[in-house]
Amino acid sequence: MKQNLKIKRRINRFIIRQTLVLRPVCNELYYDRIAPHLRAFLQNQSFTLWVIALLIGVTVGCATLVFRHAIGAFQWLWLGTSSEHIGILYQTTPKYIFFLAPVIGGFIVGQILHHFIESRRPHAVADVIEAKAIKGSHIDFKNGMWNALIAAISLGFGGSAGREGPVVHLGATLSSLIARVSNLDHSQRRILLAAGVAAAVSASFNAPIAGVLFAHEVILAHYALSAFVPIVMASVVGTIIARLTIGEFPAFLIPEYTISSYVEFPAFALLGLFAALVAIFFQLSLSTAERISLSYNLPIWLRPIIGGVLVGSIAIFFPEILGVGYDTTDNALKQNLSLSLLLALLLAKIIATSITLASRFGGGIFSPSLYLGACAGGAFGLIIASIYPLTASSHGLYAILGMGGVAAAVLGAPISTAMIVFELTGGYEMTIALLVTVSISTALTQAVLGMSFFHWQLSTRGIFLSAGPHKRIASILTVNEFYTPLKKDEHNEEANEGEKQQGEDNAQQNILQKDENGKYPPSAFLTDSIEKTLRTFDHHGLETLPVIIDKQNMEIIGHVHHLGAIKAYNKALIEAHEEEHK
Repeated sequence: MKQNLKIKRRINRFIIRQTLVLRPVCNELYYDRIAPHLRAFLQNQSFTLWVIALLIGVTVGCATLVFRHAIGAFQWLWLGTSSEHIGILYQTTPKYIFFLAPVIGGFIVGQILHHFIESRRPHAVADVIEAKAIKGSHIDFKNGMWNALIAAISLGFGGSAGREGPVVHLGATLSSLIARVSNLDHSQRRILLAAGVAAAVSASFNAPIAGVLFAHEVILAHYALSAFVPIVMASVVGTIIARLTIGEFPAFLIPEYTISSYVEFPAFALLGLFAALVAIFFQLSLSTAERISLSYNLPIWLRPIIGGVLVGSIAIFFPEILGVGYDTTDNALKQNLSLSLLLALLLAKIIATSITLASRFGGGIFSPSLYLGACAGGAFGLIIASIYPLTASSHGLYAILGMGGVAAAVLGAPISTAMIVFELTGGYEMTIALLVTVSISTALTQAVLGMSFFHWQLSTRGIFLSAGPHKRIASILTVNEFYTPLKKDEHNEEANEGEKQQGEDNAQQNILQKDENGKYPPSAFLTDSIEKTLRTFDHHGLETLPVIIDKQNMEIIGHVHHLGAIKAYNKALIEAHEEEHK
């Protein structure tokens, strides 16, 4: 008994000594290491940010599903089905239906653009990047809802574009609204904007990892732990909403393709080169169609109708180009298309998508990029198989690799695109081959074009977010260097009624007059940079601006055209490129 008491006393004394020693250490650990971080966590409203991100995930996930069903509803009006798998109807539906559907859709879209959209164009991913960069992550809610409706009508009536761009803009619109209501600071709003994008991508593709990476790589353009957690939360919740509704299967159910031999890797690298060529041609086609569209001074309501006529004419021969095109992409992955048809659809889809977007239909370029990549990869695989029949893998494998190669090069997002392809197809076994193709195609496309499609879109609006000569040219190239002066006989034509009533001394002058609200109409000063001028064009949806000397002298001395400004920028960029590489 005494022995037990001695042991207990010793234990108690040991505990007391250790407590006396550890108490200062614990106090120091808590007050110096833990407490400051806890206070910073609470002060930065990080927990609040997480809760709001969960709300955004739920909201955007549900909105994405509503958007998909809206596309199906508009498609049902003319095709009798809301399913994306419509290949079986190509042979049974009258050809004139394929022609009329885009025309009718173009008429409706044109009316909405004319009456309700100030910028006279639909919005997509590039506008979200712009909002994050220079607009305090603010996206107008009313404009965002109209944009979603335009995109649903465009795609539902056969516009040859993708649904992911409008979905990203819709997710960003809703997250922007929630962030404003929550009264958060600018950095937190940017994080929540990216969270909305992640939820939209993950819900649309059923791909949560890809949604997280896309939001970081394309929207934020950086990776940070403070942004990672809320973005992941929104992406996961958006995916759960989608899977509860449409199931847990990947978007494309394909056979299990395997790499036949490591000897094929030179072919995968060569496929990266081919994918880069397709991506470059696709982007040049998009920019050329846009320039052609700008060269004609047509009413905004008429542009989608003309685009619908052209797209419908192509659809008479190749109805596979209509809509999002997932059915055709799926057939390419499953090796159901011949070499001649793959090559024909490759060209037809490039032309149709370029016309669709240039004529102001709503839609994005990600689904068309996947479509083009699958066709290009499938065709490349068939050619390789004919040359090396014993060692070549299935051309369905090449179609998957082509999807990643073209899409990554067009979007300028190799990491998130590779992950999207993995999650869309479930093909993780081809990781190494896909990385080879994606890296080569992206690098070659950047070497030739210098920027992704999204940043090209922003550059045409006077927003230059890429480093390099683009930003320098944007700041030093002024209106004075590319505007068109008025001819002498134009002065009388330009003068308004108020000027004509003035004396002979003022009869020959063109003075910019205020409107009925007492404001001057949009114009350009001689000293305005091309960046500011292109943004004015984009903000007001105009093709021509009057040029005035300065605020003290409001005389109109000429005009500047949107297409002329873009040509001047391209010319200066080429000259800078030649100077740097001589």
